Amino acid sequence: MVVALAIGGGWLYVILRGNLVDNAGARTELAARQAAADIAAGHGRPHGDLPEPDGGVDAVLVLDDQGRPLASTAPHPAARAAVLAEFRPAGGRDSAVRDFAAAPALAGHTSVVAVVRTPSPSGDGDLYVYALTVLDAVADAQRALGVTVLVGGPLVALLTGLIAWTVTGAALRPVETMRRELVAVSADRLSRRVPAPGGQDEITRLAETVNDTLERLEHSVTRQRQFVADASHELRNPIAAARAELELALLNKPDPGTAASLTRALDSTVRLEHIAADLLLLARLDARQPPNAELVDLSLLAAELIARRRSARVPALLVPADDPVLVRADPGQLERLLANLLDNAQRFADSEVRVGTATDRATGTALLEVADDGPGIPPEATEEVFDRFTRLEADRNRASGGTGLGLAIAREIAHAHGGTLRVEQSGRGARLVLRLPTADSAPRP
Repeated sequence: MVVALAIGGGWLYVILRGNLVDNAGARTELAARQAAADIAAGHGRPHGDLPEPDGGVDAVLVLDDQGRPLASTAPHPAARAAVLAEFRPAGGRDSAVRDFAAAPALAGHTSVVAVVRTPSPSGDGDLYVYALTVLDAVADAQRALGVTVLVGGPLVALLTGLIAWTVTGAALRPVETMRRELVAVSADRLSRRVPAPGGQDEITRLAETVNDTLERLEHSVTRQRQFVADASHELRNPIAAARAELELALLNKPDPGTAASLTRALDSTVRLEHIAADLLLLARLDARQPPNAELVDLSLLAAELIARRRSARVPALLVPADDPVLVRADPGQLERLLANLLDNAQRFADSEVRVGTATDRATGTALLEVADDGPGIPPEATEEVFDRFTRLEADRNRASGGTGLGLAIAREIAHAHGGTLRVEQSGRGARLVLRLPTADSAPRP
């Protein structure tokens, strides 16, 4: 916009000067012709003083063939003659007009001069009648325009920009409102909708389209969750029956080959049973049903779970807090969360698993961390490990016993209780930290 104003101002400046100079030239030539006509008709005096010209022309001067001044309407004709004598009509023309730069003989101003050739009344050659108009008015107009462009241009640009910003902001305010609402939409808040402004404009149609898309997405996710829940539930009985049949077959002491096949089939069936149970639990967590909150001591819960796992390949060591670490949570879900963290740590630890609990009274947060001295989790994968069915290492295969859902379930349980579960870097191995609101700061059901 500023560039456009600058170009427009420059163009206007040039056009204005050209028009003013052309008008001054026309008036000056008209005055020179009028004086020449008066002299040729015997009404003017080619010698001595001449009457003052009209139309804003400043002076009229008559020179002979030799450039000597014969008559003038202004003082010091000889000085003017010295400047103007060389300016004559070219070729067969009887008049000419041109600009003269500032000169002392022309009162120090830029002027436009017109010259007209006319026969001398005495018949002894031609006379040259000069009319002169000082271009002070043109200069004043140019200066006024320049000031207007330099001062008014930025003001106009500022005012125009302010108006455009205000109008554009008002027009796009509904879009910003929709953007904020869309940012708030998540997997557990798919029922949110963006506000649709009144009217039939494009923004209203955009809001309606976004809401239609959100509605379809909500229905799709609901159907998907329901399918997973239904499928997991329906698979439990057939899987349990298959497991019972395999266990019964093994009790009958088959031959070694058959026993090996039955054992492998039983292992796969148990794994399938675990996957179905995990999927069913995830479906329930995805439904965002409020957990059955009770007062739970994280240190005591961890101690009891670790005691039941003394026979694990890498037993866990508890570093409890000095005081009870109390939270309001579903004991069963919290035990499942800790069990999944211990499964992950004991599966990949080399020789040590540490479980610690603490209370941060400044933030009203209860902390539980599970750390191991295994291969650890790369910094770029600290979020990926919480994705469903994710395995990062080549050794994290089916033989390791995991379903790929443990950490995903643990984080969903943490979120359901208003907490967080993150991977935090340590010197060696993996370190997962659970943060939950303490019993004093957690909202009561």
